[in-house]
Amino acid sequence: MILLLGVVSFLRALVFGAAAVAIENAALRQQVAVLHRSVARPRLRQRDRLLWAWLARCWGGWRASLLIVRPATVLAWHRRGFRLYWGWRSRARGKGRPPLDGALRALIQRMARENPTWGRRRIQAELALLGYAVSGLTVARYMGRRPRRPSPTWRAFLAAHLGDVVAVDFFVVPTLTFRLLFAFVVLRHDRRELLQVSVTDHPTAAWAAQQIEAALSGALAPAYLLRDRDGVYGEVFEQRLAARGIRQRLIAPQAPWQNPFAERAIGSIRRECLKHVLVLNERHLRRRLRSYQRYYNAARPHQSLEDNSPWPRTVEPPERGPIVAVPQVGGLHHRYRRAA
Repeated sequence: MILLLGVVSFLRALVFGAAAVAIENAALRQQVAVLHRSVARPRLRQRDRLLWAWLARCWGGWRASLLIVRPATVLAWHRRGFRLYWGWRSRARGKGRPPLDGALRALIQRMARENPTWGRRRIQAELALLGYAVSGLTVARYMGRRPRRPSPTWRAFLAAHLGDVVAVDFFVVPTLTFRLLFAFVVLRHDRRELLQVSVTDHPTAAWAAQQIEAALSGALAPAYLLRDRDGVYGEVFEQRLAARGIRQRLIAPQAPWQNPFAERAIGSIRRECLKHVLVLNERHLRRRLRSYQRYYNAARPHQSLEDNSPWPRTVEPPERGPIVAVPQVGGLHHRYRRAA
């Protein structure tokens, strides 16, 4: 309709001259002014907006002829049209990464649900051992909770002697009756293997040396033992180590980060086992720690071991059968394998 009126006005200007057109324009403007006073906000259709957006692009005098809306409104219509146009041009065309299989998504959510302390890398490693190659970001997307950032490590001395070092450390565990028990861990650096996890209520140098001998019985003695400067390591402990040809390397005072692998193992024991149980007594704690030691060595993946466990696990392809969950550490964790 507007275009028709424009054509009629153009023909009238040719026939009757510009004076008649100017008078008509003045009359039309007066009527628009009356309408503008009478209507609080005129209702515009989509084609009206498109017309003024087009006029704003190709006609320099459009601002002087615009009365029913503000010029800023027309510019906003133009910007909106620009976004819609390029949004349409940039729309997805069916390409990209294929969607993850529904059964695999359910398996990721199942692992995250059954193992609340696991992050995306742990679940990714378990899936790799089951024959599924899934990226860590994809696992994080479907597991439903944010993965934790890995802690930093200290490797200055350890990098040169990784295969010849064991680390030891004590940590304290309170019981239900507020009694303090002392746990002692012996960790081999090269495979992150927990050689010994022992418990006592009264640690001594002789007891600590006895745990070292029990951990290294039948195995080749390491060249170095990394420990802190705790006073419990007395003369008897040092003599026993010297008799086996093991040299001690002491970390700096109040610098536990210099014994990172042992500290990390203790942190894993606390987060993945002790945080979820109430320790009743020494016997109960010893049983729990031994159960976690078996899980840690035989089932728990480690990033430093290429997402495998200290006792290596083999990859089980999907052809071997359905997946079954084997409870570990009293059901706190699970090991997933193929049922033959």
